[in-house]
Amino acid sequence: MSLRPHALFIAALLAASPAFAQSWQPQASNTSAELRGLSVVSSTVAWASGTKGTVLRTVDGSHWQAMQVPDADKIDFRDIQAFDADTAIAMGAGPGAASRLFRTVDGGAHWTPVATNGYADGFWDGMAFWDKDNGILFGDPVKGRFQIYATGDGGASWREVDATGLDALPSEGAFAASGTSIAVAGTGDAWIGTGGASSARVFHSGDRGRTWRAQATPIPAGAAAKGVFSVAFAHPKEGIAVGGDYKEKLLEGVNGAVTRDGGATWTAAPVQPAGYMSVVVPVPGAARTYVAAGLAGSGITRDSGKSWTALDTTPVNTVGFATPSAGWAVGPKGLLMKYIGKAIN
Repeated sequence: MSLRPHALFIAALLAASPAFAQSWQPQASNTSAELRGLSVVSSTVAWASGTKGTVLRTVDGSHWQAMQVPDADKIDFRDIQAFDADTAIAMGAGPGAASRLFRTVDGGAHWTPVATNGYADGFWDGMAFWDKDNGILFGDPVKGRFQIYATGDGGASWREVDATGLDALPSEGAFAASGTSIAVAGTGDAWIGTGGASSARVFHSGDRGRTWRAQATPIPAGAAAKGVFSVAFAHPKEGIAVGGDYKEKLLEGVNGAVTRDGGATWTAAPVQPAGYMSVVVPVPGAARTYVAAGLAGSGITRDSGKSWTALDTTPVNTVGFATPSAGWAVGPKGLLMKYIGKAIN
């Protein structure tokens, strides 16, 4: 497959974004797949995932290997969780059996299917891990309740959790836009963001997903394309939620909210640049610092969401950081960028 269209796309981005050279630098992804999943392990090791069963991996921070997971050419990998250069779990998102998990322990040379959504009306949205063994996955409502699954063996096997407190509002669902509509912190706290209903909510669990409590946020909802798309917590009390309307990428309005009490209450905190944000992540090693991004571009806060500075206007789907100077972003048409700006601290 020729990579010329991808090269032209990168050139167009460089020309269109005056702040580009200050924060992000394009890297060859060797794919034209839509990329939505990203897991940054270290300054040299990172994994990404996308449509048509596509998975990417770098072990030197510069060169990326593109691969296709066998028997997954029709699977859209919206999330990926990596633990090192060899071990990763890719999550397919889609109706029913299109929501599947594949795991590799040899750098992608071989992949093992480890779980499939058994509900025809189910749709998985994202996963997160407290440590290398213990993780959680959630999906859209089935019979009126959000789905929760858990693993205690690094993703080799999963069990459905009979959770309480996850009753959905009419038309409520979650967004698999970046795999980050779920977040964890500490040893047992977890949060999931929702939308599509009359209220954009964040659910919190303090016991690894067994019991939950929902709280409304100031982020607008009320339509299928609107709500909380991503949540991030630097520790169990301090967190940020972002979102908006994915059909209106530059729409002015509240696209962020902050909490200082673990999600019991939320306060509006508009993110810059204004518009739709599909991801927010804490920056390891940089206290109170988060990066948010989406089709509106990317921005940074160094005071836990009180104030924001725009980094760039290039549309992306998700970002991730290992250190204040090591991070990546992925997006449409195989877009892959490395953070090259001043260390975020």
